[in-house]
Amino acid sequence: MIIPLQKDETLLADIAAAPHDKDSLHVWWLGQSGFLVQWAGERMLFDPYLSDSLTKKYATTDKPHVRMTERCVDPRLLTGISRVTASHVHTDHLDGETLIPLAQANPGFRLYLPHPIIPEAQKRLGGQEVVYCGIGDDGIYSEGLWEIHGVVARHNEVLRDSQGRCHYIGYIVKCGPFTIYHSGDTLWHDDIVAQVRAHRCDLMLLPINGNKPERRVAGNLNGAEAAALAKAGGAGLVVPCHYEMFEFNTDTPDEFVTACARLEQPCKVMRCGEKLVLR
Repeated sequence: MIIPLQKDETLLADIAAAPHDKDSLHVWWLGQSGFLVQWAGERMLFDPYLSDSLTKKYATTDKPHVRMTERCVDPRLLTGISRVTASHVHTDHLDGETLIPLAQANPGFRLYLPHPIIPEAQKRLGGQEVVYCGIGDDGIYSEGLWEIHGVVARHNEVLRDSQGRCHYIGYIVKCGPFTIYHSGDTLWHDDIVAQVRAHRCDLMLLPINGNKPERRVAGNLNGAEAAALAKAGGAGLVVPCHYEMFEFNTDTPDEFVTACARLEQPCKVMRCGEKLVLR
């Protein structure tokens, strides 16, 4: 089992100690596609998965989800969270066992998610006090010095409902002088490149576990593709994610690092629980 660089009380203390100035962006990787972002004292979570719900669900099936990395923090202990994303309906991105305790600790947080999955999210969260903010690939929420933009995602297809609304979404988040792109789960799509280039992202958070049919799950960018997307999109820095969570659906960051070096694309490989600071 991989031990997080920081976990539990140590991680919480690091989060609490982060300055609230407007000139720095603090980012912690929480495992899988989950990231905690803090800017000017406000905290946002991208796609948190902080439970063992999938390991329990698939334990007796032919597709066991054997956990590789220890959970870094109990969601009940994460406070000061005002915004959370769920990029799509898959449980490692929309997890009731994470979001319910998170809502109890942070009542009234805003949950940004694709319009078509709102009913399922409400079912998983029960009657928790959450503000559901549906968003599409052309949607924008402007909230003071924060902006949340929807971006198309292809997982493994661009799936739309009868009203043309995407089931899979990525997010461009602007907070003060910083711009972050979290792709959710996706393969390459030219519309993604166009959107992220237009926003001049300081930081991209991209999956690298790849797309292998034998896994019997929808796939993602592999390491080389993630590096290429970051370069094509003009990323100031790219961080890989969506690996080292489940044994059957992972990869190493080696290919990603090699491709970034070849493309002269700045990158940072984080450990679970590690903090990154942009200034």
